[in-house]
Amino acid sequence: MAPHLDAARKLAWILLKSLLRFTFMFVNNCVAIPSYCLYLMVLQPLRLLDAPTFWYIEGVMFRWLLAMVASWGWCAGYTVTEWGDDVRPMSEEEAMVIVNHQATGDVCTLMMCLQDKGTVVRKMMWLMDHVFKYTNFGVVSLIHGDFFIRQGKAYREKQLVYLKEHLEKYYYSRDRKWIVLFPEGGFLRKRRETSQAFAKKNDLPHLTHVTLPRLGATQVILKILGPQQENGILGTEGSPQSQSNKPKGIQWVIDVTIAYPNARPIDIQTWIFGYRDPTVTHVHYRTYAIKDVPVETDALTDWLYQRFVEKEKLLDHFYKTGTFPPLDGQKETVSRNMTPDNVWLVFVQTFAFASGYMWYSILHHVYCWFF
Repeated sequence: MAPHLDAARKLAWILLKSLLRFTFMFVNNCVAIPSYCLYLMVLQPLRLLDAPTFWYIEGVMFRWLLAMVASWGWCAGYTVTEWGDDVRPMSEEEAMVIVNHQATGDVCTLMMCLQDKGTVVRKMMWLMDHVFKYTNFGVVSLIHGDFFIRQGKAYREKQLVYLKEHLEKYYYSRDRKWIVLFPEGGFLRKRRETSQAFAKKNDLPHLTHVTLPRLGATQVILKILGPQQENGILGTEGSPQSQSNKPKGIQWVIDVTIAYPNARPIDIQTWIFGYRDPTVTHVHYRTYAIKDVPVETDALTDWLYQRFVEKEKLLDHFYKTGTFPPLDGQKETVSRNMTPDNVWLVFVQTFAFASGYMWYSILHHVYCWFF
């Protein structure tokens, strides 16, 4: 009888904890996101007079909102261990970040990882599936200037045209530095079977832990944001001095591989309700100078496929050993725990609730004046 009683108590505690977390996050969203929107509405005159300052302020608040999301996972015991290259020195340079995609929790994991990467967290542009537009964070991403891409053959060509126009209009005008995309074009569980069939038909590598990436968005980004091309290679060496005041363009490709223990990805529901036991997500970085990235379609396709073949090997090694293999030239693997600043997270949440109360008071007074 005792084991059944203990199981019932544990289930009751999980349900109660999930309910409390959901209630807190619902209120958290109700105060933080409207406050973000209202602050930016009030600051619209500044946008007309001094757009760089306006987007600087917007970026600061955007970073705080990402910290708010990160705190939800952090307080549930969902932490991150980072492996591979140190990307922090690149936080002030332009980079394209390519990430494998397993679940909705990948975005939350990246939001946590980015908190200690300097100012780049407020200068990022995200490429996400259009379904994210309809989430609680969708309005924030729309204002920030992220791009929502619609998947499927019927939309592919038109979406790439929209992406090109979006980059030309918003990327440099809002001082963006990193652009994050998921080249697989969907979640692993949804695309694996189709990807394997395509690989078999075209004599390409059989992948299990990742899927073959799609070239379209990557190629558009490199063409629009990459530096001057020389002999089919992206690079800035030898650029004329007269161009020194222009943006250098993307200088790095940061290859991010996300691995979950036992290949069980965390989804957004888990991040919100916190019903899974504390989990360490492992994030591996590998960096490539843009001069080593080809731009011709066939060469770029092969290069991108090779990155995901390497991801497959990394994940296979991780699932067998619990660690990533050492980088070239290293004898031992080196990792570090990504630890958010608790004081910073408390400050962000305090500011969100204080802002919510302030705007409620202002709007309440305005309502009373008219009614």
